[in-house]
Formats: sequence, structure tokens, C-alpha cells
Amino acid sequence: MSAPAEVVAALPQYEIGAAIGQGGMGVVFAGVHRSLRRDVAIKQLPWDVLNHAVSSELFDREARVLASLDHPHIVPVYDYVRTGREHLMVMERLDGGTVHSRFQSGGVTAEQACAIGLAMLAGLHAAHEAGVLHLDVKPKNLLFTTQGVMKVADFGIAKVISEGATLVTHGGEVLGTPAYIAPEQAMGNALSPAADVYSAGTVLYELLSGKLPFDNTRGAISMMRQHMFTDPRPIDGVPAPIAGVVMRSVARELDSRYRDAETFAADLASAATAVYGPGWLERSRVPVRHLTPRVISALSTPVAAPVPAGDGPTRPVRRSAPDPTLSATRAAFEPESRPTGKPGSVLWFRLAAAAAAIVLVVLALLNPERLPHEARLMALDGVLLTAPVEVDLSKSFTVTGPGLPRQMRLDLTAAGIPLGSATATPKADNGNYRADLQFPALTRWIVGGAVTATVTTDGVPQTFTLLTRQHPLASALGAGSLILALFALAYLESGLRTIRNGHRWRGALVAGPVLGLLFGATAWLCVSVLRVHEPALLSGVGSAIAGAVAAGFIVAAARARRPRTR
Repeated sequence: MSAPAEVVAALPQYEIGAAIGQGGMGVVFAGVHRSLRRDVAIKQLPWDVLNHAVSSELFDREARVLASLDHPHIVPVYDYVRTGREHLMVMERLDGGTVHSRFQSGGVTAEQACAIGLAMLAGLHAAHEAGVLHLDVKPKNLLFTTQGVMKVADFGIAKVISEGATLVTHGGEVLGTPAYIAPEQAMGNALSPAADVYSAGTVLYELLSGKLPFDNTRGAISMMRQHMFTDPRPIDGVPAPIAGVVMRSVARELDSRYRDAETFAADLASAATAVYGPGWLERSRVPVRHLTPRVISALSTPVAAPVPAGDGPTRPVRRSAPDPTLSATRAAFEPESRPTGKPGSVLWFRLAAAAAAIVLVVLALLNPERLPHEARLMALDGVLLTAPVEVDLSKSFTVTGPGLPRQMRLDLTAAGIPLGSATATPKADNGNYRADLQFPALTRWIVGGAVTATVTTDGVPQTFTLLTRQHPLASALGAGSLILALFALAYLESGLRTIRNGHRWRGALVAGPVLGLLFGATAWLCVSVLRVHEPALLSGVGSAIAGAVAAGFIVAAARARRPRTR
């Protein structure tokens, strides 16, 4: 693929060759400066996003910052040209391949993986100090010079493009590769250096173990959901000091993760020295330069006793999974440590939770079909109110009865919860009265199943059972209660998974019972509406309490079995 005429015209001082790369961040062409004979890479950024005025100005500012970055592990930016709709960035051309290609072909040893990690984190730290986030750290963006120096490419481009489009998709691609994206980035939340720390930790995890923290066989969206809602599985076959550092770098919760690249690098350097002994960085033959004093000090401060001398270098690790840029799915977290609780207490907690759950089911099913109501002389559309009356709430209906009250009001409730009301002034009709009532249009979408209707004439209330003609799930009472029940259950399961994976769920002893309370109440209401049973308050209260008790014991059991974190 040759460069478009617009690109050639915008950079007359360069000889522009064929495309050497293409992705969501643009197309890269080979080039040579005519006067200096310096090989360069020319990136043509996505014009369909950056032609927006705000995006263009944002990238202009970002480009100036990128050009000011001067670090041996960051690909330098030589020039930036904006002409017409084109945004062109001229950078150093690196012909030594990528970490991705090296990993797939010859593989890397564990010492080399740690050295690559230090170089990567050194570049990230320098960029973060200048106020630039990368947001797309992955093996394909880690390039080598012909001398073997690793440099991080494409700083800040994902951030700028995400401001002009969306963080999730651009031209059908994900901004921030799904296999390496941080949870907060996938959710579109505020970003900090910790997002790059997470991606860098994922890269290091893969280099050391040969696989990703998550299964990557079912699609990009599924992979992003893993990062958002699932903790990564423990890294296998990696010495404990290094494994602990890696797992902290990929912690889903920000409070449990390294907040900056320098701290991550310092702990990695110290752990690697503990495992591989002094001088490991030189033995790796991966040049690492411009480390901060803190990281240099950590290289001589091991966190544990090194492995016995004579073990020799570790074998190269090669990729054992499909290309992570393509897909992902749910991860299985299997704690290696033993639970901290006593088996006896856990069993009792589970039995109590099961008993409470059974009570919840029984109370929901035992909700009476109809509440007791006194016989009435009134009639609704000609049907006496001595039995349940079915109506279409989208239409008007007529209430008749003896006498002539001054005012009439009809209220609909479910277990005492108001759902809607209608008022009318009765008129005389052959010695009786007649009142035409019409509920607001919204009422038909709120009310479903069987509800309690209260007719108040001159301050005297009378109740009966009212049945709606639309399907229960076509109402907020039916569908809404089902959605809330599923939400409470899903949120509770998410918290329990956090506990089981060895992390702390803040406020679990309160949030668990509250979610159980919500689930018990909404599950009872949903069952009642679907069965067209008139909701009874005592049954609902009992179901809510049973749900809270069940959830409380489930949380207690999970906390008792919580594994120790590394």
C-alpha cells in the first residue's frame, strides 16, 4: 500500500515508501528524510475522528507534549504536520521487531521478561511525569531498535482519539486492546497512570507465564467484561516474589493496584534480584537505561533470598494462547492458598443461609391469592364487587351504586404501596349514582397482575380485588420487580466473587443483607404478580427478611473461607 497523495504533498522533505503497519491508531508508512537520510516512520492518524475541531485542537496540544518527551525507552517524535484533514506524526523507525514478534518466535526468558518490564515501566513513568497517558500498552506497541533497546510507541494517541469518538469503539476497533485494557478504561471511567500500570502488568504476566490472565477464546466484548467484573487468575509457574508483584499490578480494584509505574518497577526490580540474584539485569542482555534512583536502589535490595547459584538462566517462554487482540471471555480464579476460616463455621453459615432461602421461597409461594374484602353493593362496569373484577386500565370504566355521594376516589395499591388513583364526581342515575373513572395513561404500564383497589365515597373506604388485562410482564410491577431481583442477585454474586478471590468487599456485612433484602422483596413481588396473586404485606416483609438473613449468612460463609492474598 503506497502513501496517499495528500500525505506525500504534506511532507515534501521526506521520501515516503510503502505502508509498514496499520491498526486502530492509524496507518504507518516508511520514510526517509531527504537531507539527513534518517529513516523514519510516518503515522497517518484517523482523519475521520480528528477532523472534528475539538479533537484536532486536543491532538495538537498532545502532539507538542509527545514531541517534548526525551527518554531512551520512548519512541521519539521528530515532527508533527497538520494540513487539511491530515494529521501526520513523524517518529523514529525501529527495525528490531516488537516484543510481540519476539515472544511468538524465539520466546523470552524470565530474566528478559523482567528486564523488558523495567524498560517499559521506565518509559511509562517518564510519560506520566509529563502528564501523558498511553492507554494502549501491549506487546505490539513495544518496539526494539537494531541494537536491542526496547521503546514504547504510540503514547497518548488512544487518549486523544477517545476524546473525539468513544473510548470503546472507533471504526469497529477497540481503543485500548481488549486483552490488556484496564477495568476503569473499559467502563469509561476517569483514567490515571494506574490504567497503564494494569496494561503493563498484563504484558508482564503474559511474558512470564506464556498466557494471559483471562481466557481469550470468546470475543473482544467478553474479554472486556472479564476485566471489568472478574479478578485475574493467579499466575502459574512464576516464583512467589515476582508473582506477588505481577498480581498486584493487575488488581481489578484501584486500591489494591500500584498507582504509579515507578513503584511497580521498584518492586519488580527487588523481586527479580531476590529470585535471580545480583547482576540479573546485565545477564538478561536487554539494555535498560535511565532508571530512577529508587529503582536502581531496589535492584540491590532483594525482598527474599535468591535462588541457589548454578540454576542457570530460565528457559524461554513462548505464547501458548491465540492472539489476545482478537478475543477474550470469562476467567476462572482458583486461589492457591488455603481458606482462613474453620470448616465447621462455614458449614453452619451455609446451612443457615439455605434455611433462610427455603423460608423465602415458601413465603413467596404462600402469598394468598386474594386478600379478604367485605361484600359491596357497588358494581364496576356492571360487575358486582363481591368478587375480583378485571378491567382494562387504558380505558374508562363506570362505577355504580346506591345513593349519591358527593365525590368518589379509586386508589390502586400493592401491599400498601400506591400505584395510581382516579377521581370523579358521581351523577344521579334512576335513584342510584354513576361515576365514570379514567386512570392516567401511565397507570396501565405500572400496574400488573392482581392489586388492591380502594373506593372512597364521602370519606368511607371500601376495598376489592382488581385484575389487569395486560400481561403481568408488560407492567413495571412485573418486569421491574424481575429486573431489580436479578440486579440484586448479580451485585451480590459480584461481591461474593471478590471475597472468594481473596480481596476485600468494603461494607460486605451491610451491603450483603441489604442486597438480600432487596432480592427477597422483589422476588416475592415478581412471583405474586406473575401468579396474579394479590400482594400481601406480611408475606412481603417476611420474604424480605428471609432474603436479608440468607444473604448475610452467605457473605459470612464467603468471608470465613476467604483465601489469603499473596
